Amino acid sequence: MNWLKVDGNRITDGGGRTVTLRGYNVGGWMNMENFLSGYPSSESNFRAAMLEALGPERYEIFFDAYMDAFFSDADCAYLASLGTNAIRIPFNYRHFEDDSAPFVIKPAGLKLLDRAIASCKANGLYAILDMHSVPGSQNQHWHSDNSSHIAHFWQQRQFQDRAVWLWEVLADRYKDEPAVAGYNILNEPGDQSNAVVGPYYDRAIAAVRAIDPRHMIFLDGNRYATDFSAFTTVHENTVYAAHDYKLPGFADGGAYPGVSRGVYVDRAHVEATFMQRTEFMRRTGTPIWIGEFGPLYPAAASNLEERYQLMRDQLDIYNAHGASWSVWAYKDMGDQGLVSVASTSPWRRLVQPLLDKKARLGAEGWGTVDRGISDVIEPVKALMRREYPDFEPYPFGIDDWVATLFRSIMLAEPMLDEMKRLVAPFGGNELVQLARSFRFEACTIRKPLEAIISSAARA
Repeated sequence: MNWLKVDGNRITDGGGRTVTLRGYNVGGWMNMENFLSGYPSSESNFRAAMLEALGPERYEIFFDAYMDAFFSDADCAYLASLGTNAIRIPFNYRHFEDDSAPFVIKPAGLKLLDRAIASCKANGLYAILDMHSVPGSQNQHWHSDNSSHIAHFWQQRQFQDRAVWLWEVLADRYKDEPAVAGYNILNEPGDQSNAVVGPYYDRAIAAVRAIDPRHMIFLDGNRYATDFSAFTTVHENTVYAAHDYKLPGFADGGAYPGVSRGVYVDRAHVEATFMQRTEFMRRTGTPIWIGEFGPLYPAAASNLEERYQLMRDQLDIYNAHGASWSVWAYKDMGDQGLVSVASTSPWRRLVQPLLDKKARLGAEGWGTVDRGISDVIEPVKALMRREYPDFEPYPFGIDDWVATLFRSIMLAEPMLDEMKRLVAPFGGNELVQLARSFRFEACTIRKPLEAIISSAARA
């Protein structure tokens, strides 16, 4: 595969030809998320519950089988068949290092990443390595494996030291691998001060480039890849990344075109917000990469075709502006993925009571709504606004803050006891069958979305 580099506002190959990266995020694999895999609470809480319920031996059997099943050569081959040319691989630092043994590499994590990159390369896909979860959590939500709502990463230097060290390890391992498009230093930083993220990026880039000066660097803006005001230097061979989720695609989204959360959204609005979020790239003459975007497609939604149209419009806009893109997310339990765990699979049948309960309680930060508990949660929101009228918690205001504390933590964590009871009786062979529910061959494909992605990838 050709080495990629930044040339002005383009990504180019060794022959100077423009390469527009178009593909998917493989969330839920090396960085698990509750709505993608069906469990409650955070990944670290889920893993702790599984270890308690299964013991070390059965725990390893299940998760080894899960890692083998969730993302394989078959998944890469399928994505390549659609015309995509890139895969963003989110990973959790816990695959490479334990909190109890900082700065000691875990070979198993490197082997997983090696296997993924080899599969990408064999299928003509570039891999973008995305540090999605770091020690201390870089943002306030579950997708950085944050079991609280505090992003301690920005407050404690040793957490930053460990993340830089891990990038040094990875840079040394992949410095001669052209199938790696580059290193996405940090997913969706949530630095409330906006004062630490810039210097941290400068430090991480210097550390990587002292070892590997050739690969591209990908940098998410602050406030979940939407705010670029912290950047005072435009680094060479660097792509700046925006994330571009649209209101009609949220779980509580309205009609498209139509009103969502009090905002009228049509194609013109979608393009205007895209232009706003990518102003920094156009002003600095650097490539545009939308690292994450994509509507939800809940089975019960009455406006699925409108959500598909939103996806078509976003992809049309990105392609018209020469932007690279990476859809969130490739595989899940059925609400957003291109590929989803079948409703008849052993895993889906096992966790269906938890999925129903999460939906009823709104006990997920993405994919559920709080209508079922409005009699409880609305008075809490009203109380907060009445008693603290000037309180505007970072990053997304009081409603999101209450949802994180009340729904994603208070209501979700007790569900882990139910998770433990469900898995405790299973033997090794049964656990393997549960995990194999995530194999490509066992999953279902969202055909309307497949057609949209394939058309846009080949445009």
